[in-house]
Amino acid sequence: MKAGIVGLPNVGKSTLFNALTSSKAAQSANYPFCTIEPNEGIVSVPDERLARISKYIVPKKLVPTALKLVDIAGIVKGASVGEGLGNKFLSHIREVDAILQVVRCFEDPDVVHVAGVVNPLSDIETIEIELMLADIQTLETALPKAERTAKSGDKEAKFRVEAIRKCLDHLAKDEPLRKLHLDELEAAAIGSFGLMTAKPILYVANVDESDLEGQGPLVMEVRTFAAKVGASVVPVCAKLESEIAELDEADRIEMLESSGLSAPALTVLAREAYRVLGLQSYFTAGEKEVRAWPIPIGATAPQAAGVIHTDFEKGFIRAEVYTLNDLETYKSEKEIRGAGKLRVEGKNYVMHDGDICHFLFNT
Repeated sequence: MKAGIVGLPNVGKSTLFNALTSSKAAQSANYPFCTIEPNEGIVSVPDERLARISKYIVPKKLVPTALKLVDIAGIVKGASVGEGLGNKFLSHIREVDAILQVVRCFEDPDVVHVAGVVNPLSDIETIEIELMLADIQTLETALPKAERTAKSGDKEAKFRVEAIRKCLDHLAKDEPLRKLHLDELEAAAIGSFGLMTAKPILYVANVDESDLEGQGPLVMEVRTFAAKVGASVVPVCAKLESEIAELDEADRIEMLESSGLSAPALTVLAREAYRVLGLQSYFTAGEKEVRAWPIPIGATAPQAAGVIHTDFEKGFIRAEVYTLNDLETYKSEKEIRGAGKLRVEGKNYVMHDGDICHFLFNT
């Protein structure tokens, strides 16, 4: 699972990406607008539950979960018809699972806005229109082929034709596909198209150092818009966060305190991006490591086991499951088992966020 960082040029995408991934190598390079290949990196998702578990099961190391980020070059008006190498850039968005749109919410005469004026809602609209136009183009290209195949009596193709038409009708109303309800079969029928406006979106408000909590008028405009479309907003000062990411631990804490922050805003952003991707975590805990594992919300116990190794899923027998609250109450797995709180779950068990598990399997 990976999220793509998108936005207009000069909104702070690459600065944010570099801060998130703490990529000093990337920071030393200049990625101009003409860059075609996206930059990719891995970012850890901070989870305080790891430290809480390790108080009772002391490991050699803690391993948080992570997500992949893709820094996609700036999209401009006309991208859907090739402006600014737009088709190439849009193809990169098709390959991600969620979109993090960076929106400029600060004034700076030294950083020229591509449109000449800072207007976050206009920026959001520009990106949304280009993605919708690109989706329309994709669907209109796919429709004739699906119709030809459907005429031969192919039931799957007939279903695909109906799903394509449903999407086109919705897009004709200037509405992104993430606001269209598609059942599981419909979504599967068009899943290979990588439709961009069907992807979940998170708005990242790039703010000035004077508005770290994101309460200024520009951010409030974004918050109001996001609330109407069911999306979330995370305010981040990309410039400040990039400086914090470069510091060692002691200096980082000092800078956070001087800025009035309890933790880097990137912590909140990573967690929210994880949620937007539809992921949750379960844990394994032992002397070697306490580790968080990413699974889709709704995953079953065998699917969760398969994240560790495919053999675990194939040979799944059962899972032994307890909660962090159990561990904090009884202090050890032995006492949890003795109190009858260690649950034995089978193949149909749907995992909960924060489950602590042992999997039994045969090979």
